Amino acid sequence: MNTTRTYGRRIDADAGNHFIPQMPPKSQLPLTDTDPTSTDPFPSQRQERLDPYGEGKIVVIGGYGSVGRRVCRLLAESFPERVYAAGRSLEAARQFSEETNGAVQPLHWEVGLTDPKMGTADQGYDLADVDLIVMCLDQQHPHLIRQCLKEGTHYVDITAQADFLREASRLNLPNPQAAALLSVGLAPGLTNLLAARASAALERTERIEISLMLGLGESHGRAAIAWTIDQMGASFTLQGSDGARRVSAMTGGRTVDFGGALGRKRVYRFPFSDQFTLPDTLGIADIQTRLGFDINGVSQTAAALRRLGLFSLLRWRPLRQAIIALAGSLHVGSEQFAVQVRAYGQHQGRSAQATCKLHGVNQTDITARAAAHAAAALLKRSDLRGILHLEQLLDANSVWSAIRPASASELEFDLSLQMPGSALSENRA
Repeated sequence: MNTTRTYGRRIDADAGNHFIPQMPPKSQLPLTDTDPTSTDPFPSQRQERLDPYGEGKIVVIGGYGSVGRRVCRLLAESFPERVYAAGRSLEAARQFSEETNGAVQPLHWEVGLTDPKMGTADQGYDLADVDLIVMCLDQQHPHLIRQCLKEGTHYVDITAQADFLREASRLNLPNPQAAALLSVGLAPGLTNLLAARASAALERTERIEISLMLGLGESHGRAAIAWTIDQMGASFTLQGSDGARRVSAMTGGRTVDFGGALGRKRVYRFPFSDQFTLPDTLGIADIQTRLGFDINGVSQTAAALRRLGLFSLLRWRPLRQAIIALAGSLHVGSEQFAVQVRAYGQHQGRSAQATCKLHGVNQTDITARAAAHAAAALLKRSDLRGILHLEQLLDANSVWSAIRPASASELEFDLSLQMPGSALSENRA
């Protein structure tokens, strides 16, 4: 068991709210500067090292991409002259810096590639003046996370690659000097927070169903489109109360009512990482995440193509490239997104279900808002160390209240209890 994680522990850094759905032994909690069991020989130096009002760099890697540039702008409002848009193309970073009138500075940063100035994954990067890294690019291995934890640089990851996040979650450094915050964004991210909120409402949670609807009218970067298409053809292992089983993406379809004008949408299994990490943080084995689109016909067509095995044809590179280009050029539907999370279990001696819902417009913007809020919260917490997921640091109500734009809904919560001899009766909370 990874002794640097806070299993089931969530801390609201802003409101001081504490909710602990599953508290592990003290020996499994991350060490803090005030913990008498800490082996950090220089706690006071570390406290100064991660001063949120200091001068250390806040480096957003992939900071000139569609999500990264929004993250940079938001962080620059709170941390002037500290935010750097980093990436492989220094020219692209410079152009974006000019767009911000210098509020965001450019920085050359290679991820996982050899570079004499920045080093390699084996040699490490120069983090001496970096207080926080926000990672917006996919990585193969968590070498940079390991280095950040060793050298005292906080780290936030907004990517969604399940294999990478599982490997990062298993990092077990004997004496971490900083914290790495994973599962930040919409899914994973807000889905994790809603799952924790719904589960907390029940005395015992048996399973959780997460449903995500995305609008097809929003413009996305090529990498995001390619990732989504690739995952539609993936197979993955799900853990459940009856053990592990192998499933395919875009199967196991269900109809979910997202409420209001959004109505009922078809959703299908999809390998989002939240369903793989939440069992550890919430202590609930049976968690599944499904994806659908605002146009039901598109979701159903993708599911049909999967049944026919046509996604395997995308192994032919020219066809894959053509499909990605076509998907990027088509903008049908809306820019709306919606999340519904439903927890099933027991409450007050009865079968019960707790449901959380939210919806909004522009998932790119909401991902950036969640990332910037989480980064600012983490930067204020120089005492945190080890690997954390978003639901272990913040809670759904405070985060959504802080980042919700005027176009988005409030967070809806319902608790339904089954009365003897009757169907579930719904009570709004």
